[in-house]
Formats: sequence, C-alpha cells, structure tokens
Amino acid sequence: MGALMNKADYGYAARELFVQFLARIAVEVPTATLAMFSTLKYVNAPNFEQFREKWNATYLGGFVVHSKSFEGLKGDFPIGFLVWKTNRLASTKTPLNEVVTEVLNKNAKAIGQKTFYNLPKNSYLNLWMPRLKTDATHIPLKNAVHPQTGHAKVTSWRPDALGYLLSNSNDLQHAGTLTAVFSSVCSQGNGFHITPENLEKATVVFAVRRLIKQTWLNDRDQFLQPTEPLSDEFKTDCLIWMLFNGSNLTASANGLEWNNKKWSIVNHFIPYTEAEVDAPDRFESDFMVQYLADKTLSPDATAVLDAGRTLWKAYFAHTDVRTVRDQYKLNRPDVGWYQIRNALAERNKSGDTAPINFAPFESAYQTLTDKLRPLVFSLGFLRQ
Repeated sequence: MGALMNKADYGYAARELFVQFLARIAVEVPTATLAMFSTLKYVNAPNFEQFREKWNATYLGGFVVHSKSFEGLKGDFPIGFLVWKTNRLASTKTPLNEVVTEVLNKNAKAIGQKTFYNLPKNSYLNLWMPRLKTDATHIPLKNAVHPQTGHAKVTSWRPDALGYLLSNSNDLQHAGTLTAVFSSVCSQGNGFHITPENLEKATVVFAVRRLIKQTWLNDRDQFLQPTEPLSDEFKTDCLIWMLFNGSNLTASANGLEWNNKKWSIVNHFIPYTEAEVDAPDRFESDFMVQYLADKTLSPDATAVLDAGRTLWKAYFAHTDVRTVRDQYKLNRPDVGWYQIRNALAERNKSGDTAPINFAPFESAYQTLTDKLRPLVFSLGFLRQ
C-alpha cells in the first residue's frame, strides 16, 4: 500500500500505517462506513493535506478522549473515535472543512465539544514571514550563551540580523519547546533571521506561539495567519511581552569557542539606556532603545517595562561570584534578560545579597499576558 500511495502522490501520508489502512479500504470497499480510533493527524495535520485531497468521506460524528485513556501511549494528545461514510466511487468530492467532536473524560462522560479544522497550508502562520537569504556564518547556539558542539543544522547568518527566531513546526504541540529568540543562529534551525524590517512580525509570531498553553485537547491545533488587522498597540504589547519572556534567550558574551575560533555575540534587545539601569559601561547596541523611541506603549506594557528596569538596576548593583559569571558568560555590560534573571535568581539562592523581589514584575507580566491571550483567537491566529 505504501508503494501504491507513493505512486498516487499521497505525500508523507504514504508512510503512515493507519492511513494506508484508509487508502486500502477506499480501494477494496469503496462505499464502506468506517469507525476508527486514531490520532487526528489525517484530519488536520499539514503532512496529510495530499491524503485529504484524495480521500472522499462524509463525517457522521464521533468523540475524542485523552491519549492516556489507552495503555502504553506516551504524550498528551487527543485520540478520536470518528465515524465516516466513504464513497470513492462518487463523481463529486465531499468537502472536509471541519470536524466537530464530543470531548469525553476518562470516565467516558461528555465534558464539551472540540472542533478540528482542515485548512490549507498557505494559511499557516509559518508562511507569514518570508525566510531571508543569507550570505554569512555565525556561531550556532544550543542555548542562550553556549555554542553547539558537534554537528549544527544551521550556521548561516546575515550581517544585518539582530537575532534569530526559532519557530519550528506550526502546531501547539511543538510551540512550547521550539519557540525562542537567540542572539545568533540556533543550531536546531527551522527559524527566521530577525532584521529591523521584519522585527514587528517576528515579535507577533513569538508571542502568538508562546501565549497559549498546550493541552491534550489543543495539541494538534495549527497556528494561522491573522484574519483581522493588527493594531499598533497589539504589536508593541507583543514586543514587550517577548523581551521579558523566559524564552527570550538573547544575550551578549565574549570568547565563545566554535569551529576552532573565538566568537562574540551582541545583544540588540535591551530596552534601556546605560544611564537608566546604572550600567558601568557602554552597551554595544542601542537598537531597541531607538526602535522604541517613537512607539506609544500601552499602560500594561509600560508597567512591565518599568518593573523590568528595577530588576536590571538590581543586577548592576552587585558583581556576581565567579562561578555565576562563568556559567552565564557575564563578561560584558550589555547582558540580556536571560542573563539578568538567572544571575538574580542565583543571588537569591546564595543569600549573599539582599533578596530580589520578582513579584511586582511577575504581576505586571501576568496582566499583560492576560490581555494578549484572548487576542490570539479574536485576531484569527488560532481557531477554537
């Protein structure tokens, strides 16, 4: 069946055993009524778009349950029991636009509904930003300040790049672990070089992918390009939210070793001047300060920026011990949010300095988060 499906141009779906099962039924029992437990990949995953274009079936109903309802399955995702009336012999194809299912809990009691959408790939968010041409090489990072050892998927760079947005895969399943911003190329690849021209879109993509938490039920939902205009306030809120997110891994460091050479990375994402945070020396880049200079921030974004400034000042008020300086590469004044928050956390653990209170920042950041989350849906980035 795999060979026949490859010949018929089913694409990636030809590799999947349960989809081979569907294709075989379509050939041998072309008007069967089919009821099947399976993942929802054949309904909405991008790799199965070619299969859906060929398979002719009318959805009759069904339900979804948590994958952990089945013994031996790992992960948290929906398993559907869906019923279809197939008709390979029909002269017209039944459109498959959406599938509405009941949601059952582990005791088989209905607790709501969930809709799964079949949308074309060209509507996906990962096509909203173009991938830019590269003509240089930069140090590949495995995290904020440590280079990749061994093989790196991507080392390409642009001289005008401010950073790199890791944005791997287009569904919620991967967004939580494969969305981050770096000051050099991420060795895992599958991302976008951030430039002054595409920064606005990059911050929106980052925020949209990180704002909604993955659950077993939304695990396979696909991110979409916006269907409504994006306000300036939404864009600047996303920027501030990104700058102070835990997955903002932009940083600065000297003396990083890769490919038998020493490299430096520069942090272009500091939203403060040296004077604002009592820095002991100049920052190499003032890009973000200049970028924000003509922007009007919402009260919620301003509150995050103000609370962050307090933490930045607290960082410069003391010098960290050698082990912390080495661990987080604190050998330049233009450190990033990743370095700031981790250095302050280390001080709190050691007790060598007065404890730093993160609560005001966390409260302000949560308020901005609560403001942005519903907009992910109302602006069309996800469908409920």
